[in-house]
Amino acid sequence: MRLVWILALLAGPVAAQEVPQFVEETDAAGLAHQFTGEWEYMVGGGVAAFDCNGDALPDLALSGGTAPAAMLVNQSAAGGTLRFAPAESGIEMEGVTGTYPIDIDSDGITDLLLLRVGENVLMRGLGDCRFARANEDWGFDGGDAWSTAFAATWEPGAEWPTLAIGNYINQREEAYPWGSCTDNWLHRPEGTGYAPPLPLTPSFCALSMLFTDWNNSGRKALRVSNDREYYEGGQEQMWHLEPGQPPRLYTEAEGWKRLRIWGMGIASTDLDADGYPEFYLTSMADNKLQRLVTPGPEALPDYTDVAWAKGVTAHRPFMGEDLRPSTGWHAQFADVNNDGRADLFVAKGNVWEMPDFAMADPNNLLLQGADGVFAESADKAGVASTHAARGGAVVDLNGDGALDLVVVNRNGPAQVWRNAGPVGNWLGVDLRQTGPNPTAIGAWVEVRAGEALQRHEVTSGGGHVSGIWGPQHFGLGAAAEAEVRVIWPDGQVTEWQPAAAGAVVTISR
Repeated sequence: MRLVWILALLAGPVAAQEVPQFVEETDAAGLAHQFTGEWEYMVGGGVAAFDCNGDALPDLALSGGTAPAAMLVNQSAAGGTLRFAPAESGIEMEGVTGTYPIDIDSDGITDLLLLRVGENVLMRGLGDCRFARANEDWGFDGGDAWSTAFAATWEPGAEWPTLAIGNYINQREEAYPWGSCTDNWLHRPEGTGYAPPLPLTPSFCALSMLFTDWNNSGRKALRVSNDREYYEGGQEQMWHLEPGQPPRLYTEAEGWKRLRIWGMGIASTDLDADGYPEFYLTSMADNKLQRLVTPGPEALPDYTDVAWAKGVTAHRPFMGEDLRPSTGWHAQFADVNNDGRADLFVAKGNVWEMPDFAMADPNNLLLQGADGVFAESADKAGVASTHAARGGAVVDLNGDGALDLVVVNRNGPAQVWRNAGPVGNWLGVDLRQTGPNPTAIGAWVEVRAGEALQRHEVTSGGGHVSGIWGPQHFGLGAAAEAEVRVIWPDGQVTEWQPAAAGAVVTISR
């Protein structure tokens, strides 16, 4: 009976899902870029997707490792094939592991945070895809570490965002490389810039961070995913972040369960629209999908792993003859077929010829069925690349409402795929507010079409050294219209308002 149930579980969703067809357009699109390097660049390799010139199409800032970082300006025709052109932007420096877009000074022009091996750099957006170093002007101490994770949030009443930086191995310690993790940093604002960073001690070689309202309290906590390969006595972490108070760890006495994985990426979404996000944690051979054991007003940070039940363990290559365990990196929930259900992309790639793990390790594209179970579709969709993937972005690159895919590979070409459909109807929601935090990081966007409800938390961070800055994308299936509601970062809730499918709606206050 159990075997029959498992076979039905695996086979059932496939027939119910529309598998979109992706067309690789890397060469034709002019995406000639590589993230290169050996030891210090075995991790990292990110991409930032955001509109830097006001044409409503995402441009790409790509990490380079030992090669210079690069800005590629999107020149795609609306709904057409993908085209990018390199542009001298000011970010062309070496040692960049990750790129995250965010409007630091709330001037309406997107800035960039460059994670580096060496000094991290805040780049002020000047408009027209040009940037200038702002560390000194903004009082930002970029340090001199091996930085590999980032997240940002606006604390209540703050004019500037709080920035969390995750650091990897401390190459200056006597114990290097094992048991020698550098302290992570919390950069809190002070005046018109930043105070000296607070160390987040203990730190355990972070590869992903995310500020999230995990318990629907209106307060953000900082989740940190850590690489067990290089720490001693460490675990996954979550930090309290209370205004005016030092950050402090959630403890086992508060319900936090000790978890040790090769933590590489965090993706979150509210899969069942119950007000509490689920978290996907990539690792080596053991990816997790965490769900709160007991959601509710008095929720404890006690999670259970439902990856097996939901079909997203993704622990071995799903095709080919190399059946050694997989290595997961960037993960992102996104509705690639616009059926109203979040799907899941996972970038895969061996760390560095590790013999116990697969070398031919295809990326995953897991489509969610009507029963909430996911089915592997990367091969059918055409995105099952076996390059050593690291960062990535699932984002609409040509404005047609179908989410495309860009992936950064280590010591190999970055790749881009256009989503040629078929896909259902869609809706984009762009948030705007006056004053600090103009794009409302920390808000929740709710969309309902008929009885179906979807909820997105607006975040900055997570994934693996990669970020997206732009409208929230919702698939609507066959629905021609929907209703939208926003829960702003301060808790104010808008009324439900109608929105037609096939367009981006801007909600302002």
